[in-house]
Amino acid sequence: MVQSVSERTGEQIAETARKASHAAAAVADAFGDGLGAARRVAKQGGDAAEELFDDTTKRLQRHPIETIVVTFAVGVTAGIAIGWMMKRR
Repeated sequence: MVQSVSERTGEQIAETARKASHAAAAVADAFGDGLGAARRVAKQGGDAAEELFDDTTKRLQRHPIETIVVTFAVGVTAGIAIGWMMKRR
């Protein structure tokens, strides 16, 4: 009787250890998958930002006068808006 209880306890401990090992492996796999996905998203974001920067640079080189006019208009508009907000206080 004592031996069968200790055998069952040993089997339960071994089974629990196997389940814990499987759970740890599953968590490690999920973490690895998440890390890989995060790396892919970061690379895609970097590639998209680089492409946007290149497109913007080319557009600025093709249309320099329009760029200056639009930049000036945005600056004047921002200045008026800031002045108006300061005046309201």
